[in-house]
Amino acid sequence: MKAIVATKDHKAEVVEKELRPLQTGEALLDMVCCGVCHTDLHVKNADYGDQTGRILGHEGIGIVREVAEGVTSLKVGDRASVAWFFEGCGHCEYCVSGRETLCRTVKNAGYTVDGGMAQQCIVTADYAVKVPDGLSSEAASSITCAGVTTYKAIKESGVRPGQWIVISGLGGLGNLALQYAKNAFGAKVIAVDINERQLEFARELGADIVVNPLKEDLGKFVQENCGGAHAAVVTAVSKAAFNDAVNAIRAGGTVVAVGLPVDTMDLSIPRLVLDGIKVVGSLVGTREDLAEAFQFGADGKVVPRCQLRPMEDINDIFTEMEEGKIKGRMVIDLTNA
Repeated sequence: MKAIVATKDHKAEVVEKELRPLQTGEALLDMVCCGVCHTDLHVKNADYGDQTGRILGHEGIGIVREVAEGVTSLKVGDRASVAWFFEGCGHCEYCVSGRETLCRTVKNAGYTVDGGMAQQCIVTADYAVKVPDGLSSEAASSITCAGVTTYKAIKESGVRPGQWIVISGLGGLGNLALQYAKNAFGAKVIAVDINERQLEFARELGADIVVNPLKEDLGKFVQENCGGAHAAVVTAVSKAAFNDAVNAIRAGGTVVAVGLPVDTMDLSIPRLVLDGIKVVGSLVGTREDLAEAFQFGADGKVVPRCQLRPMEDINDIFTEMEEGKIKGRMVIDLTNA
């Protein structure tokens, strides 16, 4: 089969790979498509360690071709996910308390195990979430990572209908965060980005306010015009975005960190204490979160903007990603490979 793998020179390459036989509890998927995430770029660049030869991809959707002994959660013909949260141990304190993504022995698709950018993929059946009818495979691929990550982050923020939330960074994650915040949680959205094209995109998606922090002091603007936001979700990968989000929050508000800049945040401890500010991290989502996120997509409340691309475009996509040229989500078409 054809697969996209990380190479030693920090590129991605389409190669021929052989799959091993299925083991108990596994399913074989004929892959339909797989989205391209910024994390794939990090893995390809060896930012998290050398993963030469690893099949990339954790936004995969495939159709079950075969199931092994012991599988009851999937059947042949089902559509199912290949997600970043590929498998947990199933018995640690995190796995048994609804926080399975924090499992200390977690396996991650496209990073510690082979992912979904291939014509076929082996999954642990109980961890592959079924895609509901009414949701296209390419839309589901975006929800498998970007969608569920931002959906979970908004849940963590505690924002309620009618309250203000800052969505900082309007790329592949942020545009879905905006839609979940507006259409699933009923919040009012302040969309923040330094890219005017992304801000225009945010207007199209229904943002109540858009702010370019290069032109406006975000903290001052939000405090003066909204009394401060009740919550903020930061998908941007810059220190400034996190600091601006803290400054934009009202007393009792919550900042949810999603993006992964290498810097540290500047936090005023007296303000955190005196104003009761909460800063929390949010890591993708559980299987239940993904099922919920899929359903909002199937109901038409969240519509990922996707563009199908051939496998051979993968390095061009990574270049476009680095140059900030991508609007919505790039999705690898694996049915015509």
